[in-house]
Amino acid sequence: MKKTLITTIALFVTMGAFAQDVQDDPRYGNTPEERVETVRKISIYTEYVKTNNFKDAYEQGWQEVFKNAPLASVNTYTHGVKILTSLYGEARAAKDTELMAKYSEELMQVYEQRLKYLDQLNAQSTNKTTEGSIMGQYAHAYKTYNPKVSISKAYELLRKAVDLTKGETQYYVLDDLMTVSSQRFKNKSDNTEYRDALLQDYVDCAGYIDEFIAKQTNEQVLANAQKVKENIDSHFVGSGAADCETLQSIYAPKIEENKDNLEYLNKVVRLMTIFDCRSSDAYFAAAEYAHAISPSVQTAKALGALYYKQRDDADKAIEYYNQAIELDTDKKNIADTYFAIANIYFSKDNYDRSRSSIQKCLSNNPNKGEAYILMALLYAANYKWSKEPALDRCSYFAVIDKLEQAKKVDPSVAERANSLIKQYKEQTPQVEDLFMLGYKAGDQLEIKGWINETVTIR
Repeated sequence: MKKTLITTIALFVTMGAFAQDVQDDPRYGNTPEERVETVRKISIYTEYVKTNNFKDAYEQGWQEVFKNAPLASVNTYTHGVKILTSLYGEARAAKDTELMAKYSEELMQVYEQRLKYLDQLNAQSTNKTTEGSIMGQYAHAYKTYNPKVSISKAYELLRKAVDLTKGETQYYVLDDLMTVSSQRFKNKSDNTEYRDALLQDYVDCAGYIDEFIAKQTNEQVLANAQKVKENIDSHFVGSGAADCETLQSIYAPKIEENKDNLEYLNKVVRLMTIFDCRSSDAYFAAAEYAHAISPSVQTAKALGALYYKQRDDADKAIEYYNQAIELDTDKKNIADTYFAIANIYFSKDNYDRSRSSIQKCLSNNPNKGEAYILMALLYAANYKWSKEPALDRCSYFAVIDKLEQAKKVDPSVAERANSLIKQYKEQTPQVEDLFMLGYKAGDQLEIKGWINETVTIR
């Protein structure tokens, strides 16, 4: 006993003033000897941590400190996470499932014990933390360092973490929640409860990631958070839980209050476009507000399509399509927009303007086969030009010429073009009818009237 006391005193002397503080500090143990031993082990394993020798840190002190002196230091927990995640990684690389389970369980215990003693640990620390922050780390670790993850438990931990931290939630926790929530729904997609929970998770995560991003100054964290923002949408889209009715219920009540928030409005437009919900009122309102703030090709074309398809307002639709053309610089896109205008005019029997729009379309993209097909349909609708029925029917040679041109420049429309060619060949005049008028196969014939083209009789 005397020898032990002398050894203890000697150790206190060598440790200086810190040893005097430890001597009466119950955080390190119940007796002076236990307290000195705790400090000795902390000193030893900390040196191993500094050199990334986590196996020796684990075996040469950390385990005992964690179990026997839970209030000794916050570092017990931060170092414990480093030690156990490293050892788990080594076990996983070695495919040692037994060790993986062991280290995973101990890692969870680190977080659980820190949460248990959080108030006492915060009281002795200058860098205090919150229950929500630790819960988020715990939930992320449970999902990441676990050979047998329980989806229900992972969801419970992640949802609790997000509820506690809201807009302060770390980006990776939000990503985890959406991953687990969507997976849980997919595993049991007939469960209405899980579907409703997923929708709420999406609404919360989408809002909280925006709050998180707005506060960031670290470029790397910001980049990671931006990626998670995309992931949150992807998880929701990929879950299959969303439909137009659902998106309408989520966004419609919020459009008006966000009518000046371009980022929010564009998000609504993007998501509802993905789900083909362009007939929804929320989509329409978001697109109009977004276009008013920052006119773009996308919003102008979207509004053009909406006004035409949903409201049958051709004039307003064409107005927006023309805005899209003015804003666009891509010739193929411009051609597509002119083609959309041509279709509107065609549907309203405004054949002159339809043809003019087709010509503008083809001047920007000469290989747009659909445009030649539409021109053929225009010719077919205006085939009459003569008092002789047989000559009128020669207009179908011009129709067929356009269809042949369509499949020549654009093989993707060949099937439709061939079908129409077969149909219109049946409308061409009989040889004997033309013979009576002084025409034969191979002759050139000027089709006058609206078409105003020269064809070869065949």
